[in-house]
Amino acid sequence: MQNTAEYICAYCGEPNLTFIDFSGGSTQSYVEDCQVCCRPNILYITIDEDTLEIAIDTEYEG
Repeated sequence: MQNTAEYICAYCGEPNLTFIDFSGGSTQSYVEDCQVCCRPNILYITIDEDTLEIAIDTEYEG
């Protein structure tokens, strides 16, 4: 089971790696700072319950 996923920073466009907590449900959202530019991104995470495929959308925080 994959416990990390990549997202693209909404500010600088750089890829980031984040840990996924599968016990948090199939839809999650939280704020995480970009590992490159340190700006806060809102992550919207969707986990397909059948395939466990992860999709992440990002948005500016603020």
